[in-house]
Amino acid sequence: QVQLVESGGGLVQPGGSLKLSCAASGIIFNSWPMGWYRQAPGKQRELVARVTRGGTTNYADSVKGRFTISRDNAKNTVNLQMNSLKFEDTAVYYCNLNSASRDYWGQGTQVTVSS
Repeated sequence: QVQLVESGGGLVQPGGSLKLSCAASGIIFNSWPMGWYRQAPGKQRELVARVTRGGTTNYADSVKGRFTISRDNAKNTVNLQMNSLKFEDTAVYYCNLNSASRDYWGQGTQVTVSS
């Protein structure tokens, strides 16, 4: 059974930083691309950042230069370092594993940027 468990969300002031982590189990982690998505109230879920099994990354334009995705295949984890946070980064953030047969999702972690 594949499980993705996120951690690290919370409340932060504008300009602050947070680090999200996602721990995967039940699957050969290093075989698949991993990503972080987010969904703000009233909006569709959107891709934030993605990392291939080889370590190639891509980012949404809105987070380029502020967020960094990384994976540790030895620990079966993928992280999202978020710096210079803005009000509009407020959302529920979801970890995603994109296997050949289906997508797997974590339960989500809330990130709130507020003064």
